[in-house]
Amino acid sequence: MINVNKIRDDFPMLKGKKMQGKDLIYFDNGATTLKPLCVLNAISSYYLEYTANAHRGDYDLAHKVDTQYEACRENVAKFINANKDEIVFTSNDTLALNMVAYGLGALLNEGDEVILNEAEHASNLLPWMRLKKEKGIVLKYVPLDEKGRVTLENIKDVITPKTKVISIAHITNVLGHVADIKSICEYAHLQDIVVVVDGAQSIPHTKIDVKELDCDFFTFSGHKMCGPTGIGVLYGKYEWLDKIPPLILGGGMNINYNLNGDYSFKRVPLKFEAGTPLIEGALGLSQAIDYLFNIGMDNIHQYELELKKYAIKKLKELDNVIIYNEDSESGIITFNIKNVFAQDAASFFNYHGIAVRSGEHCAKVLGDYLKTYATLRASLYFYNTKEEIDKFVEVCKKGDDFLDAYF
Repeated sequence: MINVNKIRDDFPMLKGKKMQGKDLIYFDNGATTLKPLCVLNAISSYYLEYTANAHRGDYDLAHKVDTQYEACRENVAKFINANKDEIVFTSNDTLALNMVAYGLGALLNEGDEVILNEAEHASNLLPWMRLKKEKGIVLKYVPLDEKGRVTLENIKDVITPKTKVISIAHITNVLGHVADIKSICEYAHLQDIVVVVDGAQSIPHTKIDVKELDCDFFTFSGHKMCGPTGIGVLYGKYEWLDKIPPLILGGGMNINYNLNGDYSFKRVPLKFEAGTPLIEGALGLSQAIDYLFNIGMDNIHQYELELKKYAIKKLKELDNVIIYNEDSESGIITFNIKNVFAQDAASFFNYHGIAVRSGEHCAKVLGDYLKTYATLRASLYFYNTKEEIDKFVEVCKKGDDFLDAYF
C-alpha cells in the first residue's frame, strides 16, 4: 500500500513550493519527475566527499568511484533482471535509442524493413528516418486500433520476409497505452526480427523484467523515475551489444589505437561509454532505484491506476472536457478543454498552480490520428493525491475562462 503523505515528505519540491502564489500541483511526470532527498544526497555526497573520475585513476578516491559506479550498474541490472555486462550508461533515453538505431543500421541493407507506428516519440522515429535517407531502409507503420493501441495482430499484418526490426514504446507517451511486448517479442523472434523497446514511460511505473519480456534492447531515462537528468540506460542482450558498433568513440572505450588508424575496443559494455561518464547521475539513479524498489513497483502501478480511475470519473462528469485515452492502463491522461487552445489552457492551469504539459508531446505525427495537433497531458505519479485531482477538476470546470491567466 502507498502511504502518500509519508512519501511526499521525501520530496523537497512538495514542501511549500508555490507557483503563481498557489501550492504546486505537479502533473507533468511524463516529462520529468521530482527527486526524493536520498537522490539529492547521493549526488551531493559524490561532489563533497569523494570526487574523482571513473576508470582512470590509481589512487584511493578513484578506486572508490570505480567501485561505486560499477555497483550502480549492478543495481540497474538487478532492477530489470539483466546481466551487469548488458547495462550501458547513456545520457538519456534519446541517446540510447540513437545508439541502437546506429548500431543496427550498420547491419541493415537497402530494402530491409523497420516497423514503427505513429504513436512513437520523436526519439524512436527520427533515427530510423535518417537511416531511410542514408541507407535506403524501408519504414513501415503499424496501424493503430480504434483506441490508439499497437496490437500484435496489426503488427503481423505489416511484417514481410524483409522485416528486420520492430522498434516500439512499451507505454506511449501521449495516449499511455501498454504494448504487449512479451507476445510481440515471441512472434518477432520466430521471424528472426529484432525488437527494440522504448521503456521511458514504463519503467518508472511498473515492474520490468527484460528476460521475461525477451526484448533485444530496452532503453530508458533516469529523470523520469525520480533520478537525475543526464543519465539513461541502454539494455541489450549481450550478443547484440557485442555485434553492433558504438556510436561515440573516445577515451575509456578503446584498448589501443595508433597513427596508422588501427584501433580496438574494450568489451561490452565499456565499448559504448566513451568519455567521462555522468558519475553523479549513475549514483543518483541507483538511489532512485532503491527508493522505488522499497515502495514496490506493483504498489506504484496500482496506486496510479486508482488515481487515474478517480480522475477520469470526475472529468467525465464535465461537459467541457475531451478525453482521448480514458481506457489506457497508465497514469497518463490526455485531454483538451473544448474550444480552448491547449497552450492557452496550460497557462490557465499554471495560473492556478497546476503543472501540465501542452502541445504535440514530441509525437508530431500522431495529430492525424487524434484529429488535433495539440493536447494537454496530465501525467500522474505515486506522490500525487486525490485532493490534487479534485483541485485539478475544479480548474477544468472553468477552463473557458483561460483569459484570466493573462490579465
